[in-house]
Amino acid sequence: MSETTASGGHPVPEGIEASPGFIDKFRQIGPAYRWWAAAVGMIGSFATLLTATIVNIAIPDIMGALGMTLDEAQWLATAFLAAGTVTMLVTAWCMRAFGIAATYIGSMIVFVAGSFLGAAADTTETLLIARVVQGAAAGLITPISMVVTAQVFPVRQRGMAMGLMGVGTILAPALGPTMGGYLVDHLSWRWVFVGAVPFVLVSLPMAKTFFPAREGTGPKPAFDWPGTFLCSVFIVALLVGLTEGQRHGFYHDPALISLAIGVAAFFAWIAWELYTPEPILEPRLFTNARFVAAAVVTFTVGIGLYGSTYVFPLFLQSVSRLIATEAGLLMAPAGLVMAALFPLAGRLADLTSHRMMILVGLALFGLSNYPMTHADAFTPTTQMLLWYVVGRIGLAMIFPSLNAAAINPLSLALIPQGSGAINFLRQLGGAFGINLISLAMTRRTTAHFEALNETQTWDNPATAELMRLVIEEFRHVGLIGYRGFEASFGYVMSIVGAQGTMLAYRDMFYLIGAVFFVSLVPAAFIAGRRRQPAVR
Repeated sequence: MSETTASGGHPVPEGIEASPGFIDKFRQIGPAYRWWAAAVGMIGSFATLLTATIVNIAIPDIMGALGMTLDEAQWLATAFLAAGTVTMLVTAWCMRAFGIAATYIGSMIVFVAGSFLGAAADTTETLLIARVVQGAAAGLITPISMVVTAQVFPVRQRGMAMGLMGVGTILAPALGPTMGGYLVDHLSWRWVFVGAVPFVLVSLPMAKTFFPAREGTGPKPAFDWPGTFLCSVFIVALLVGLTEGQRHGFYHDPALISLAIGVAAFFAWIAWELYTPEPILEPRLFTNARFVAAAVVTFTVGIGLYGSTYVFPLFLQSVSRLIATEAGLLMAPAGLVMAALFPLAGRLADLTSHRMMILVGLALFGLSNYPMTHADAFTPTTQMLLWYVVGRIGLAMIFPSLNAAAINPLSLALIPQGSGAINFLRQLGGAFGINLISLAMTRRTTAHFEALNETQTWDNPATAELMRLVIEEFRHVGLIGYRGFEASFGYVMSIVGAQGTMLAYRDMFYLIGAVFFVSLVPAAFIAGRRRQPAVR
């Protein structure tokens, strides 16, 4: 393969479509530059996503330490995702205003500050503020990694490049539960908030060296303050409305008002983005049907991906009764398999149809949830590990092809906006997915408990026999008469509650699988291997 020679420096590899800052770096460093730049992006994505997933394994301990309820605890994940969702759309402006290197370094400094704030938090409010700070900073990093990867590799290798970028993205949720479980069991839940800091510190000097500075010396572009405000109100109001509806019912005034504000803010935001000359969400992206199809699939996959990552470790600890370390170790092999397959899946994305890879991956992940709809406290962990691995193989097939299918139709000028939009939609799906699954989990647990409770009468032979056996056992330890009956009844009700919780988790796996099967419809409209005409 021939290369384009640049006077006064190293040759620029053929097929590179990049901005002048990246071209200058190629001339200074040579062809190996692409690997260094991609490595920095990979480390950044790994560090920020590690913090997104490592906390999930610590939720039971955090709930106990700070007295949080389950619907309050889900905000530890939702707040992180919601804050990052907004800032992902701001990434393109930050790169134009400050340059990629400065944006990356500034974001990471804020991220470290939020990490230490979370580790020192002694109230629920402080912890949620820390998660918002972490999420807002992390939201800028993933789009930067995608922009860098898209520009340092030729278009014909973007599938492979996205696969390599995905190694860091997937190693984080693979190793996060294991690392978090170890920290929780051997140190404290507070350590999970600073577990990613060493990786951040390693990446800072590398970003200074390998990421380009701001291109041009003109005035900074105007910032879309109204658009950012309306987008923030839309996301926060809808999430608050869903949470209030979960607590008090959707006919409760605060829930209705929050949902109404969220819907109004959404339509006002879209109208403003169509009007303003410097939008945070570029409307031209959605004039390309292939990009729209990839965007819809990205949103629905975000719901299922973050929902499953949230539910599975809670199932292992609440139903299977594993400690945090054991739950993390059980999840780790599936993530490592997924990370190992990402480069291969990326290469296949360049050689075969993006559409076919995505369809097969969606079907695999959807099917992997079905066995979990029959899991209980006695299901062997090896079986659950096998199902989890199958699901992660499906995800490995989805993401390189999905990212490439979204970016390939775009011109060079729109790649930053497209990258931010795709990551925005995936994280938005994740934020709403976790919130909705938490809502559904609470409601289904209550429904199952009430249904089971109605069967616990003396006319039920199984209940009567269980009560007799439990009363007999308590008599052996000195609990007789009314005290023995009261203790026995409480024990039976605890069994009923555990059964209701297990059935609710089964329902959530049904729901997650259904989301992925629904995603097959828009996935059928995603482009195949050939590149579509670029949106200008």
